Amino acid sequence: MQIDPTTLSVLGVILVSSFIRSAFGFGDALISMPILVMLLGLKTATPLVALISSTIALAILVKSWRSMDVKSAWRLVISSLVGIPIGLYFLKGSYEIPLRLILAGVLIGFSLFLIIEPKLLAVRGKKSALFFGFIGGILGGAYNTNGPPIIIYGALRRWDPAVFRSTLQGYFFPTGLMVLIGHGLSGLWTRTVFHHYLLVLPIIILNIILGHLFYQRIPKERFNMMMHLLLLTVGILLLINTILLMISKG
Repeated sequence: MQIDPTTLSVLGVILVSSFIRSAFGFGDALISMPILVMLLGLKTATPLVALISSTIALAILVKSWRSMDVKSAWRLVISSLVGIPIGLYFLKGSYEIPLRLILAGVLIGFSLFLIIEPKLLAVRGKKSALFFGFIGGILGGAYNTNGPPIIIYGALRRWDPAVFRSTLQGYFFPTGLMVLIGHGLSGLWTRTVFHHYLLVLPIIILNIILGHLFYQRIPKERFNMMMHLLLLTVGILLLINTILLMISKG
């Protein structure tokens, strides 16, 4: 059976992005969304990525929920719920480009700082989760980019790789479910979306296994450095996407 170039490209994108998400616990959406939007369109790419992300988050939680920092996770979720309505207000305004540029700058600067001086910054208290979750809620409600503040919080907490990976899913899974419900109520759950989801599901399952094996086999210091480099990459991708958005809007 011959596979058309678009389907092959979708499989390739999901192959890379789902492995990264399974191994590190984040990064799939900012890697896959820009390409999938071009290949499938926004109304298919958005719910598809949400379905894939929620599937991986659930699988990681089932395997590693004992490692989760529950107190931080629920604080992040609750404070995000408070921030989402504010984000929806921003969605109606013309704040997207400046806020995305600021976020990209923070991600790039923060990740470079961690790479150069990895032992200088640390946050010990769990109450700071309320602040980062609130910011994540604003960004999620406005531009579907709730992940970066949560990742920064995890990096500042100096979580062990297992705790980092599982606690992120403890945040992403419930908030992702809310997003999925919103997509369903908005009529975005279509036959095309589920066709592509079932098509890539074997790749997702394979990468869940491979990602789990990968993070188990690398030393903590190397994992942290790779995580910081991935965070830098996410910041650069966000900057590039924002610049392209500025160009498209004239």
